[in-house]
Amino acid sequence: MLKIAVATIKGMVAEHFGYCENFMIFDVENKEIIKSEVVANPGHKPGFLPNFLADLGVNVIISGGMGAKAVNIFNDKNVEVIIGALGDGEKVVKEYLSGTLKSTGSVCHQHKC
Repeated sequence: MLKIAVATIKGMVAEHFGYCENFMIFDVENKEIIKSEVVANPGHKPGFLPNFLADLGVNVIISGGMGAKAVNIFNDKNVEVIIGALGDGEKVVKEYLSGTLKSTGSVCHQHKC
């Protein structure tokens, strides 16, 4: 099973991973969503959220923007990072599953992103 998290605000992909409102988490089998849930962001503390999501079993994180420290922690935890996404949270997961969602690879170097 694959577990995909999307950083969201009101169901839309958040521009900044750490300041999202919630994480939409999707359980996927055979490229089909079999379960979804919304988990509130427990708070932005540098380095905390990547470990929090990895502990939930997340294999893929999708966000609009993300800082280099978070990307590195996810990489260390073998969690795939997709950044540069826009739009509805569930729609971007379906795009990822179909192979049409690609990471822009652009990492935030300022705290505003």
